[in-house]
Amino acid sequence: AHCPNISECYGCGQATFLILGTICTRMCSFCSVSKQEPLPPDPGEPGRVAEAVRRLGLRHVVVTSPTRDDLPDGGSSLYAATVQAIRAASSATAVELLIPDLGGDRPSIATVVAARPDIIGHNLETVPRLYHIRAGADYCRSLEVLRLVRELCPSAVTKSGIMLGMGEQEDEVLRTLADLLEAGCAYLSLGQYLAPSKRHYPVQEYLPPEVFDRYQEKALSMGFRHVESGPYVRSSYLAGRYGK
Repeated sequence: AHCPNISECYGCGQATFLILGTICTRMCSFCSVSKQEPLPPDPGEPGRVAEAVRRLGLRHVVVTSPTRDDLPDGGSSLYAATVQAIRAASSATAVELLIPDLGGDRPSIATVVAARPDIIGHNLETVPRLYHIRAGADYCRSLEVLRLVRELCPSAVTKSGIMLGMGEQEDEVLRTLADLLEAGCAYLSLGQYLAPSKRHYPVQEYLPPEVFDRYQEKALSMGFRHVESGPYVRSSYLAGRYGK
């Protein structure tokens, strides 16, 4: 994912794992994940992830995946199996999931919730006006994923992330934050969009650090419990710091 923070997070005993392969079934123009024909899920993957978590001695782990619209459950059963495997191998490790929208399918979302990860994240990525960048996604469906998680388990902690510098206006960002709060979202990440290559959606603006600081203050005053906001912040950046 071309993350600029890998060494910093790993140095804190945190890491992110990509399950369900490296190929996405959607065509978002900002993302560097490959878009070809995905392979079938590997039933041995949860065990291998869990063993890696144990051997690395990780304190906090984020598990994410490409979108798998080709699978009937969107891959939710493999997410659940991975949570269970990590808990069995390293019970002290906090487990955070960063899930795709799973097609908005309630049973699939319920499968993820039933696994009881410590945090369930789903990123809105941008404001509604720019959702043409997220081919195959839907703003209201993404909000509904977060609402459903809280409906199925009111004590669940949910998280979302937004990229800035894609052409959004401040009033649009603030309305999006209000929508997230209304959906029960507690944690938020805000970071600068960086185009993976010249073939991807171009950066419209590079925001200075003080703008990220201002958004952080506004988001906290609106009611978010924890906000990470800065040019290099990504949704899993220092994920173990949330809620501390």
